[in-house]
Amino acid sequence: MDWDEIYRKGEVFWNKGAPSPPMMQYLEQHKLSGRALVPGCGHGHEVALAVAHGLDAIGLDIAPTGIAEAQALYPKLAKRFITGDMFKPAAELRGAFDVVLEHTCLSGLAPTLRADYRGGIDLTLKPGGLLVGVWFINPDLDPGDEGPPFPLSVFDLTALFADGYEIVEDYVPDAAFETRVGRERLRVLRRKT
Repeated sequence: MDWDEIYRKGEVFWNKGAPSPPMMQYLEQHKLSGRALVPGCGHGHEVALAVAHGLDAIGLDIAPTGIAEAQALYPKLAKRFITGDMFKPAAELRGAFDVVLEHTCLSGLAPTLRADYRGGIDLTLKPGGLLVGVWFINPDLDPGDEGPPFPLSVFDLTALFADGYEIVEDYVPDAAFETRVGRERLRVLRRKT
């Protein structure tokens, strides 16, 4: 999938113009600190949210147009947005993060790429670090819709991180964008040391 072309065409239907309500609620209720990575950051709303909550956050996206648009939307945070491949992160990103904030990155990837996504998390998240995810879990898409987003069952999410991670929190959030009510799960995972 050519993500940059999708941004150039303005077909970013997942962008709601604001950070994820479940992520916002989680960060308001939990004091996190350190360096944070937002993979597939797109227009950067979760990066801005993380910085507002005291995290030293970086947004990573494979689409240069998405990064340029994030920099234009959040000019004071422009240096925090970088173009790069989560599957093959640059050396300075490896083992550099205390927290990874996940929202819409995994759901945008075909199921065949999930192991690569997990590998990218392993390469960037420090041992003992937290993966805070708002995961798209409803397996039912609209008729004729094949994805993205690609839904993820709770079973598949658990299996993806079964080795090397422990579940810290896990619930269906009561805060959501209108079209995502009951279709997401907030699960926090800690990377084992």
